[in-house]
Amino acid sequence: MAIHRNGRPVILTCKEFKTLTYFIKNPRRVISRDELLNEVWGYENYPRTRTVDNHILRLRQKLETEPAHPKHFPTVHSAGYKFLP
Repeated sequence: MAIHRNGRPVILTCKEFKTLTYFIKNPRRVISRDELLNEVWGYENYPRTRTVDNHILRLRQKLETEPAHPKHFPTVHSAGYKFLP
C-alpha cells in the first residue's frame, strides 16, 4: 500500500497501513500496545512481543522528518503511543 509524503510515494506493508489507519481514526488518544495488538493484529492474548514497537519504528522511519524525535508518533511512557496529526 502506498501513501504520499512530500509528493513522493511511501510504500507501507499491510500491517503498517492498518496501524496508521487506526491511529488516524484515534488522533491524540493514547493507544496501548495491547490495544494495537488486538485491533491491528487480532490477538486475543497478548504475548510479550516487540511487534508493535517495531512497526511504530518503521512508521517513524517512513513518515517522520526526524524519526529519532517523532512529532506525529510520540511514545507515551508506560502507556503506549499516540498520533498527533
